[in-house]
Amino acid sequence: MEVKRGPILFRCDGTLDGGWEPLYHCLSLAAAMQRRRRGTHFFSYLEPLSLAQVIHRGNNDWTPSEIKAGDPGDIEATLAQVRRIDAAAVVFAGKGINDELVRAVSRTGAKAVVIDTEAGQTLPPSIVVNPLLAPGNKAFKVERGGQLLLGRKFALVRGLFRRQRTIRAVEQPGPFRALVAFGDDDVDQAYERTQQLLELPAVDKISIACRTHHPRYHDLKDLADEARSRVEVVTEPKELMTRLVRSHFALTSGDAWSLEIACVGIPQLLLPTKHMHVLNAKRMDDEGAATFLGASADVDFKNLAEAVSVVLEDPMERLGMTRCARNLIDGRGGDRVVNGLEIVLHTPAARKAVELRIAA
Repeated sequence: MEVKRGPILFRCDGTLDGGWEPLYHCLSLAAAMQRRRRGTHFFSYLEPLSLAQVIHRGNNDWTPSEIKAGDPGDIEATLAQVRRIDAAAVVFAGKGINDELVRAVSRTGAKAVVIDTEAGQTLPPSIVVNPLLAPGNKAFKVERGGQLLLGRKFALVRGLFRRQRTIRAVEQPGPFRALVAFGDDDVDQAYERTQQLLELPAVDKISIACRTHHPRYHDLKDLADEARSRVEVVTEPKELMTRLVRSHFALTSGDAWSLEIACVGIPQLLLPTKHMHVLNAKRMDDEGAATFLGASADVDFKNLAEAVSVVLEDPMERLGMTRCARNLIDGRGGDRVVNGLEIVLHTPAARKAVELRIAA
């Protein structure tokens, strides 16, 4: 009997308090799922609601959740969605995910996939994915029967970054251009560091890559207007593609954006704000793909100016970081995660579970 290819349900929220990074991790993985002709459905609590357009733009279905992940009533609501779409697997991401929710979904016969970047809890048997370079195997605790997909081979990279990888094989000529990309959960760093870069005469142009729901989006736009032609705010993927090719270095926070930029081969200076991003940044520095300057709170203007000077004055330094970064991240992490899930979904035990659920 041919078992039907059930869709994938993503249980993740996108809020200011919980962060937006888990949601964008799921969007990257959903794009890889669609390449395998799997339907993708999101069950999410969103702030702001404009994020629903981002989900739909990626050809995903979205069902609004009135309950945040992990709150009372979330298990019943999630199980209802699993049964409604007859999900083959459920992908969990975010702070509210707990072992009770994962166990409840596993009992339905759907395979559980957990995107975990912090290794903060013991998880029931499931596929655990860490799209960052750290923490490693020893930090994660998964019960017998679970699988770990960790390390550089499983970094989630969006298609627009992979497409620019070949184009930026050779660095563009000057004048020097900087890319400021502090990721989805940035609050103040993009604004503060752009102001500092404006004081460096060697930096001719600054492109700020951010989402329209950035807490200081309007402040960044005002800063760009005041700086006239030296600063621009880039929010659309098509605009970002051209800036990736032209940038000579980037300021990032060691998050998922940093790994995507490494895939393109842009030299980076890392200023992380979160502990999990500090671990990732140190690993990137160890691999020679970027320069870790320290936690953002500990790096002042003088330290930043010295680091920028070293990068811009030494072409061999930039070339070395470019080569190491491209060797570190190849941009196929999402496909590898999907391959692993497909193998699990086609085991005899998994196929039998799906057949029983369909028959019921």
